[in-house]
Amino acid sequence: MRNPQQHPDQSFAPQLGGERPQNTDLKVLTDIAASLSMDVDVEHLLDSFLGTMVRLSNAHAGIVRVLTPDGKSLRIVGAEGLPQEALATNSVMPLETALCGQPVGSSIKNLPYLFECKGNTAQAFGMEGGWVVALPLKYKNTLLGVYNLFLKKDQAIPEDVSLLFASIIEHLGMAMENARLTRENLRITLMNERQMLANEIHDSLAQTLAYMKMRLAMLREAVHGDKPELTEKYLTDVDSALESAYSGLRELISQFRHRMDPRGILPALQELLDGVAKKINARVRLDNQVKDLALSADQEAQVYRIVQESLANICKHSYARLVQVILEDTGTHYRISIIDDGIGLYAAGHTGPGMHFGMNIMRERAERIKGMVEIRSRVGGGTRVTLVFPHAQQSGMNL
Repeated sequence: MRNPQQHPDQSFAPQLGGERPQNTDLKVLTDIAASLSMDVDVEHLLDSFLGTMVRLSNAHAGIVRVLTPDGKSLRIVGAEGLPQEALATNSVMPLETALCGQPVGSSIKNLPYLFECKGNTAQAFGMEGGWVVALPLKYKNTLLGVYNLFLKKDQAIPEDVSLLFASIIEHLGMAMENARLTRENLRITLMNERQMLANEIHDSLAQTLAYMKMRLAMLREAVHGDKPELTEKYLTDVDSALESAYSGLRELISQFRHRMDPRGILPALQELLDGVAKKINARVRLDNQVKDLALSADQEAQVYRIVQESLANICKHSYARLVQVILEDTGTHYRISIIDDGIGLYAAGHTGPGMHFGMNIMRERAERIKGMVEIRSRVGGGTRVTLVFPHAQQSGMNL
């Protein structure tokens, strides 16, 4: 929020006693378009355009509010030219009085884009001898916020400025809705990822813990029956199971601590392959045959985790010397293959609950993006894990 005493930038200031520069409207709309294309905080965006609207209307003060989470009030996110006492007193305004004291319930779809608040409205905001213009920020039939501009008595907003304001608040309303949808999608993705983590921890430990429980019961019987040979055997079994559970949990935690490269899926996959090369001294290759790899955020996350799990299995079991990740586009689906020239997943001594859990987890992740995973492996013939999933547009996912 601006300091009410600071001097505003005059780059968009209207010419008093004359016409506004012809390129002002274009510059304002260009600035809005540029701002909407960037990942900026929407409240900061609303505040930044408040100064522009104050200057274009030649107002002596302005304020912008947004809807509170409960949908019952409006709170201040930006102000210019208003005394701090007024801001503190009116920091939150009931929704019923948002637009010149008029209720904004069922009539939201018929709201005009500009209200002229006559009477004592300005005094209620701590301003004397003037009046207020209210410009509702809305998306479709939902009120999201409001701009108030404080004008001098009998001052009018020119028609061309009024039309420009209509365009500004329409764009900003869309920006607010997009920000809301982004937050909602992020929240859903986070909740789903936490659920997936919980499932993975449960699946990787449940069978091992059940096995340990049975062995402990047998150990108790062996101890009470004074059978030292069985006691030693069951102690060894429990110790081995505990080590397996600990190792699996440590690996899961390590995987989830490893954050995906923020530059995107391709650098992230290359980073995973580089890690494989260091662990098993294998030659690695990322072969991207897709000209335009356009994945949604959820697709990137699931692809990354599936490839990560596949490469972890290669490091633990395959004894491979060559590891490849191949990305292909069939026209409607993406196909990602993780290939190694090792001994195969089903070689003697390399099967077990941990591996099966990992495969089930990969399949569950593939289902999240409406895809499927196929695993082919032969003893001495290496392994191929193939993930196939539809383009984001066809699966209904937002990019």
